[in-house]
Amino acid sequence: MGLRIPVNQSIIAPRSACPRCHHTLTAVELIPVVSFLLQGGKCRRCKAKISPIYPLVELATGILFMVAPLIIGWNGELLVALTLISLCMIIFVTDITYMLIPDKILLFFLGLFVIERIVFPLNPWYDSLVGGVVAFSLLLFIAYISKGGMGGGDIKLFGLLGIVLGLKIVLLAFFLSTLIGTLDGIRRMVLGKYKKREPVPFGPSIIVGTLIAYFFGDSLIDLYISLIGLNVGGYEYGHFF
Repeated sequence: MGLRIPVNQSIIAPRSACPRCHHTLTAVELIPVVSFLLQGGKCRRCKAKISPIYPLVELATGILFMVAPLIIGWNGELLVALTLISLCMIIFVTDITYMLIPDKILLFFLGLFVIERIVFPLNPWYDSLVGGVVAFSLLLFIAYISKGGMGGGDIKLFGLLGIVLGLKIVLLAFFLSTLIGTLDGIRRMVLGKYKKREPVPFGPSIIVGTLIAYFFGDSLIDLYISLIGLNVGGYEYGHFF
């Protein structure tokens, strides 16, 4: 889905094939991670190198699906978690490959998340609505004052994430995404991989920041509050949360 939708290809047909020789992949060649290792990272027919994005995303998805029940538990929220992981992995692929976050993907998952948050609402229930509006507005404001420094796909993605995460966690996700993006930018400059005015995909940083915030957000906020230990006029900052 992540590679097909941005180029307007069906996710059903044609079957997966080598992008170089167009050899249609068999079931054995489509086993996540295992096929890549057995084939030495090359197409079995033409020996063209297979992008490491495939096994890395497959491995990350498998690990996240395995870890999610351990953190969330076996309850309704687990369905939300698995849907969020699926969205994140798809967006990671589209943004790192095409520097694009397609509206089709966002609209598809919007429908899923709205239904899931109706069945498994946040507490309070309107936190999803507030989170979506605030996240979208915040990113739109940043894009306006930076004169295009924030992509439209990023704005819409954060609006969607606000519905899933609620206000408190989506703001944490934004902070973490910005921090991770800044560190990645510094890494690129140190390694000489950054060129002035060259656009850099923000999607991967959003994905990492969002997943950390979703799974560990409350713990991180509690830790932060305990570390600052501030008490102004007898009113603990922790009461804001």
